[in-house]
Amino acid sequence: MELPTALDEHPWATVRHAYGPAEDLPGLLRAFAEGGEGAEEALDELYGSIVHQGTVYAAGIDAAPYLARIAASGRQTVDALLLLGCLAESEDEHGVEPGAVRAAVTAQLPLLVPLLADEDAAVRQAAGWTAGHTRDARTALPAVRARLTAETEPAVRAELLTAYSRLDRAGAVAEARALLGPDTPAPLRLAAVFASLDAGEPWLAAHRDAVLGLLPASETARSGHSDEHREPLRTIVGILLRRETGTDRESALALVDAALRDDRPEARAEALWAADHACTLSRSAPRRLIPAIAPLAADRTAAQLLGKLGPAAAGATPVLAELAAQADDEAADQALAALVLVAPRTAAPLLAAALGRRPRAMRYAAGSHAPADAPFPFAPDLLAAVRARLAAKAMERPEGRKDCGCPTTEDHNDTAQLVHLLRQWGPQAVEALPELCAVLPRFQYAATAITAVAVGTGPEQREQAATALRADAGKLFMAQALHGLTGETEPLFAAAEAALAPGARGVVEGARALAGLGPAAARLAPVLRTALGRAVDRDTTPELDTDLALALALWRITGEAAEVVPVLASVLDGSEGRPWFRWTAARAAREIAALGPAGRPLTARLQTLLDDPAQAPSAVLGLLAVADPAALDHARLAEAALHSAETRADPRGAGAALRALGATALTPEQHDRLAALATGDRRLIVSGSDHAMIREDEQLRAALASVLDRVG
Repeated sequence: MELPTALDEHPWATVRHAYGPAEDLPGLLRAFAEGGEGAEEALDELYGSIVHQGTVYAAGIDAAPYLARIAASGRQTVDALLLLGCLAESEDEHGVEPGAVRAAVTAQLPLLVPLLADEDAAVRQAAGWTAGHTRDARTALPAVRARLTAETEPAVRAELLTAYSRLDRAGAVAEARALLGPDTPAPLRLAAVFASLDAGEPWLAAHRDAVLGLLPASETARSGHSDEHREPLRTIVGILLRRETGTDRESALALVDAALRDDRPEARAEALWAADHACTLSRSAPRRLIPAIAPLAADRTAAQLLGKLGPAAAGATPVLAELAAQADDEAADQALAALVLVAPRTAAPLLAAALGRRPRAMRYAAGSHAPADAPFPFAPDLLAAVRARLAAKAMERPEGRKDCGCPTTEDHNDTAQLVHLLRQWGPQAVEALPELCAVLPRFQYAATAITAVAVGTGPEQREQAATALRADAGKLFMAQALHGLTGETEPLFAAAEAALAPGARGVVEGARALAGLGPAAARLAPVLRTALGRAVDRDTTPELDTDLALALALWRITGEAAEVVPVLASVLDGSEGRPWFRWTAARAAREIAALGPAGRPLTARLQTLLDDPAQAPSAVLGLLAVADPAALDHARLAEAALHSAETRADPRGAGAALRALGATALTPEQHDRLAALATGDRRLIVSGSDHAMIREDEQLRAALASVLDRVG
């Protein structure tokens, strides 16, 4: 289609999208409108520039009239409607007044509303989706409501009901109540369930029966355009749990329990995904659901979920142990991997008997998914198996690399896991010292394991370990291990100095190594100062992290606050007002605590971080260490830490800050809020390693409970 000449005359250079001035939009809009080979690429470019990863920009306002004209032309209609819907849907706006982009799409409704009656069902469905996202009650609502009455295609009716719910929840839910029965087509029935939930309706047996009757429901959900409904059972369970009432919690968990017991594998697969989500959100979910999950342990998703739950899933131990002992390596490996986390002592002999054939279980035992404070239990038969496998590694040359003897990635990973397991055991694994020394030349990460197993042993073993480490002590990693074993500083000085040289990549590591030596490293203070005075083209996170490490190393070595406080202040100043540096500032605030009262000039800067929930816990820890105690408002510090935990911004840091503040810092109202966090059903840890979140939440709950105990 032909776009008007005004497209080229528009002042595109004065508006911006994700990549800067929007001067490229006329060409992209024209290429998209013309169709053909370049249309798909142009559409991708339009999404990337005006709805970049869900963020909308001022250029979207200027593009909306042209996209609406394209949609109304009858060519590229569905794609143009969906792009307009994305513009209207987003609440992540950059450089524009709130709601301005949505208003620009709403202004195009006179062109879009007629498409609700288009002869093409795909066009009608896309038009309904876009109209709903305008949230316009004057034009869109009556048009959607009228079309819903006339529409006969189930998928389109479902989209219209969803749009109706966005525009008028009370009106939509009245319509939805009559659509929950088994005679209603699946897409429309699912939309009716979500309309009820969106309106906050009580969860009834009719809703439960509708959902269970729709399973497996993912295919039904794919017939619509709503991303939030793509995983319907998981989404429904999440909505109910976030209502945070006992009745809704039981409704959600009973729904999952029933779905887990479904005879159909496809339905159970959706149920397991929903169960995983429930256990991530709710502290009571594991206890309620494990009886239904355990019999499904042969399923990989079920085994992984049981592993995430760890010791809480102890009731599944017999099932997992039976599966782990089977000959089928893949199924046995996934069961044994879960058993490593659920009942490690039961897993140890099974792992010893099948070492080399259970890579996933070995990875978990080595620490990839196990808590750092709970190493895999020592077992003599497993030690013997690890030693035998390491001895074979020392003798072999990787296939395909015989010219240089360099280990393959797979070989590295396998050996690393064996080494990490031995390092966890420490001196208990001293018998493996010869094998560790033998693989050290090819696998240098064995150095830390050598130190761990040799420390505290006899002089013969320590000398054997030291000899192996000295062979390559020019490397910082080796020199640190040698120092940890023998206390030798010269190799560490030399390696750290090399790491700090101009152009070297290991500046942060070198600085931290010297910081650990304290005043003993005084002779290298000039090297640190030289590195600190390096030329920097622009502030980046790595550059600020480097300044932080160098300044803290100088402090620990020289104790001269006047030298390092300005550097630390510049790190905090460099992060101010720049969201992508917020975690750098948080790290700095936490590490500044090492200065103690000498860091008092930084008090005002640390206090500014208290207003950001992501930075507040670190700021609290920094202030408690450096500020004048008499000048601190402990109630304010407690409030900042509590708010961080309540908003899930940095719950781990908040727990540390609340423990550091102590019981007397809490007001009675804050005490009650802390009790709600510690004893409530909703988990605090909702981000991070997928396998660690549940375990870390349990640890945080125990830590918060200990603060309550001190309150009395």
